[in-house]
Amino acid sequence: MKKFFLLLIVSLILTTGCGSGGANEEQPLRIGVLPIEDSLPLFVAEAENIFVENGVDVELVSFNSARDRDMALQAGEIDGEVADILAAALLEKSEVDVSIISLTLGTIPQEGRFALLTSPNSGLDSLAKVDSLSVAISENTIIEYVLDQLIEVGSINKEKVDKVSIPRIPERLQLLLADKIDAAVLPDPLASLAEAKGAHVILDDTKINDNISQVVVLFTKDTVQENAGAVTKMIDAYDQAVEIFNANPDSYRQLFIEKARVPQDIQNSYQAPKFSPAQVPAQADVDRLLNWAKAKNLIPGGISYEQLIDNSFVKE
Repeated sequence: MKKFFLLLIVSLILTTGCGSGGANEEQPLRIGVLPIEDSLPLFVAEAENIFVENGVDVELVSFNSARDRDMALQAGEIDGEVADILAAALLEKSEVDVSIISLTLGTIPQEGRFALLTSPNSGLDSLAKVDSLSVAISENTIIEYVLDQLIEVGSINKEKVDKVSIPRIPERLQLLLADKIDAAVLPDPLASLAEAKGAHVILDDTKINDNISQVVVLFTKDTVQENAGAVTKMIDAYDQAVEIFNANPDSYRQLFIEKARVPQDIQNSYQAPKFSPAQVPAQADVDRLLNWAKAKNLIPGGISYEQLIDNSFVKE
């Protein structure tokens, strides 16, 4: 009888041990992405099987809007996303704890472009001619933040800037090109399309000293804590994809045009940005944005750089 109980105890210990080992297995990562150039290294890693070679299962889940992407993260349908820093702060406000683990664009100001453009027949073809402006934006988003920073850099009197809320980018572009509004803030490649069709770039964030339109990869804190091994491998794959893309961007031209939805009119001329290896945003860049959002009462005062940033996955 004693021998029976001893065997039973040993069997239970072995079974429990196997179960706890299974709990530590790496899980697949589902990352939400938009059809924009910011996510290109991830698409390269997917196309070249770099994720697989690094031993990590990554699914890129496409969304047509940032709202749908963020709702999917809140619902637990994805583990992470490519987004902007303001989106991360707003998720924190909604009690979705997230960690920014790397930039994708914005390590230097020349990576990724947002531009303030005036309409083709406005007569405002240079900053020197600007006195007052009606500017199409999407309120309480990175677009409005970029506008406020550009206004400051360009020494434009903010009291003479009338912000007009037009959330949908295609509608913003259409009104600008039809001279129905003085100006608009647009990201590339649509800024380049507007310029090609006669709009005037009077300010853009690639020609200033500060990084104001950074794009990041973030995950829920649960994912970072419980699936850290997979996140580490994903970042390794990301760095490899950046290296091979930067070495020969022409090889990925068609992938870039498809995934970034580059408009047909500029497909032959529009160039993909260069990407930097994985690294976290500088505190000064994050603090500037958070202070702006707090001043507008978009986020509570307690959200901080330390709360949002996890630098444990990037190489020094």
